[in-house]
Amino acid sequence: MDNVQPTKKEIQEDFPLMEVPMESRKSLWSTSVVLLGFTFFTATMWGGGSLGVAFSFGELMWVIVLGNLLLGAYVAILGLIAFRTGLNSVLLARFSFGDTGSKWPDFVLGFTQIGWYAWGTATVAIVFVRLLNLPGWLNIPLMIFFGFAFCWTAYVGYRGLEKLSIVSVPLMMVLILWSFGIGTRDVGGMAGLLAIEPVESMTLGAAITIVFGTFVSGGTQATNWTRFARSAKVAVLASLIAFFIGNGLMVFAGAYGAIIYQQPDIVDVLAMQGLLLAGILMLFFNIWTTQDNTVYNFSVAGCNMLRTEKRKSLTIIGAAIGTVLAILGFYDWLVPWLILLGTFIPPIGGVIMADFFFKHKGKYPLLASVKMKTFNLSGILGYVIGAAVAYFSPGVPPINGIIAAVVGYIVVDLILTAIGMKQDHEAVAS
Repeated sequence: MDNVQPTKKEIQEDFPLMEVPMESRKSLWSTSVVLLGFTFFTATMWGGGSLGVAFSFGELMWVIVLGNLLLGAYVAILGLIAFRTGLNSVLLARFSFGDTGSKWPDFVLGFTQIGWYAWGTATVAIVFVRLLNLPGWLNIPLMIFFGFAFCWTAYVGYRGLEKLSIVSVPLMMVLILWSFGIGTRDVGGMAGLLAIEPVESMTLGAAITIVFGTFVSGGTQATNWTRFARSAKVAVLASLIAFFIGNGLMVFAGAYGAIIYQQPDIVDVLAMQGLLLAGILMLFFNIWTTQDNTVYNFSVAGCNMLRTEKRKSLTIIGAAIGTVLAILGFYDWLVPWLILLGTFIPPIGGVIMADFFFKHKGKYPLLASVKMKTFNLSGILGYVIGAAVAYFSPGVPPINGIIAAVVGYIVVDLILTAIGMKQDHEAVAS
């Protein structure tokens, strides 16, 4: 990576098709605050709300800790790979899925991020109209406004994401602690909290899937920022801070309000607590920090799919697609969306891990020094196995999918190598 000489355009576009050189790497503070801005997302609180009405407080804590520990570990492993290679997931997929085969992860990861962008755009518009008692016809104009306004910091790039997160993350922490204090008072302290019985039911597997699936798509693409990490320690710690602690706090915040008020909608909870104006302002910044990250993810996936460095142009295109989906009603699809993400996204990360650690022994050559196979059959078949296991197996589908993808990749690669069909990429003659 040290020998890479980026062009001015590549620097401006955040290295969409190449390794991040060491001179452009970031500190633990910078990497963590960007990732926290990403995971501090209202949708995670909504997901937590659905858990809060289905479990007692003690059971809920086990679900949140276990689900986010698994998510944090998953992201940290990918973060370590991103640091070592300087590559994000869609570029890593060129090794693990092949040059053309990597277009499937491009599509899946890019499409899911635009789904999140649509949900966030619709949410903030609907919240503004409902809580400010504005006329209903303003929903669509506000979706159009926010849909394009939110992509501004993503258009700027890593620097824009960092500056916004520095402001919004502390604001969100203040709101959460404020809400916790009011909720604890209203329920009558810990004794009152422990006495509450759940009013709905949910299996442990479904609950872990929601916790894990809430941000598994984003976690798989957190490599877009951990590849900027200055060291392995920075990449791993930033991943755990954001996805174990940060995402866990979001899930807990949503669940805590739902347990106390039996209301899974976090915005309604804040309104009941008298936090209407503060809640609207802070939720706006909260959604913005994730919106710019999701559309940034889409643009990076698009750059790999189309083999173009025009990340900024793809940011605008992604915002337009997300806005259209918001207008078409994506707001109502959250829980099915989370379950879908938890099933089909994690095997991509499993394949990347198997290819990097098993096939390449923890070290990739520079992209420019390799002629990629069109399709890496080991990765493609490993993904199919992982996705099938995640879809059909009981228990916790995301975890099943990751494990099955890793094992499937290794077994398929050994078989293909044994029959003379090695999936190695070719070195480019210097």
